[in-house]
Amino acid sequence: MASLIKGPALFLAQFAGDDAPFNSLENITKWAAGLGYKGVQIPTFDARLFDLDKAATSETYCDEIKGICADAGVEITELSTHLQGQLVAVNPAYDTAFDAFAPEALKGKPQARQAWAVDQMLKAAKVSRKLGLDNSVSFTGSLIFPFLYPWPQRPQGLVEEAFAELGRRWTPILDAYEDAGVNIGYEIHPGEDVFDGTTYEMFLDAVGGHTRARINYDPSHFLLQQLNYLEFIDIYHDRICAYHVKDAEFNPTGRQGVYSGYAGWTERAGRFRSLGDGQVDFAGIFSKLAQYNYDSWAVLEWECCLKSPEQGAAEGAPFITNHIIDVTDKAFDDFAGGEVNKEALRKMMGLA
Repeated sequence: MASLIKGPALFLAQFAGDDAPFNSLENITKWAAGLGYKGVQIPTFDARLFDLDKAATSETYCDEIKGICADAGVEITELSTHLQGQLVAVNPAYDTAFDAFAPEALKGKPQARQAWAVDQMLKAAKVSRKLGLDNSVSFTGSLIFPFLYPWPQRPQGLVEEAFAELGRRWTPILDAYEDAGVNIGYEIHPGEDVFDGTTYEMFLDAVGGHTRARINYDPSHFLLQQLNYLEFIDIYHDRICAYHVKDAEFNPTGRQGVYSGYAGWTERAGRFRSLGDGQVDFAGIFSKLAQYNYDSWAVLEWECCLKSPEQGAAEGAPFITNHIIDVTDKAFDDFAGGEVNKEALRKMMGLA
């Protein structure tokens, strides 16, 4: 029996570049297919690969995108709007840093930048439907992440008002995704106000339990927080619509623990690694997802403090393939069973 999980697939964002084969969608999809990938997750914020504005107005362009991927032998798994989603909600402390995610004309103009981000999200809903996609992936943005650690003491009501505002901003966007029949799989990610299960539930409450507010599951961020990422699947499996297959390791020392972000990536206690080089229990994850009938894509997101992206991508496709489970339709002890006989069952219990 074939697995419901589809893959392997590759998130293209970390591989896009100015040199071939990473400089165009045609080249990069052929490269990915040559490594054994069957799907690609397309970033909508990199014009070298995809033009979201053009796709929103041109059916011909959308057909061209589908044709390029089909010719390469890969499917489009989801559109990524991570950077635009980030800009839906930005604390002023991050204005300068996140200006890099916006068009040049919007830098230094936070209100105009947010309006652009919302428009981008709405376009992505329509374009996802044009491309025949049921899921997309994104970020929620953050209004209070600078106040994550409660020192100085947070004023009463700050967290509640932040999530209420996130609800006000995201509900109309989610309604547009409902109209398009597309889910947003939010990546639960430090730096966002939604960074664990508790904050996801707070966000879900703020958007009225919206059916389109789903999860892009990425265990690497959970391992670095020391969150039980397997139990997370038990709790939220009915909301998981996308899966970033990414590895990480956490090696606390006498000098560093979870809060080691000021050190360089190679010196941190928590580090992102290529698949198989870290500590994430992928056998457990794929088993859990198979158990709960996850039927979407397993997408490699490459981030590693040591290994090159080319090597990571080459090793990633067989790694994912070898972890996808062909779910059985038989019980292992069926050979020892017999026909059901109610009289015999009652006799086994000592009943007349």
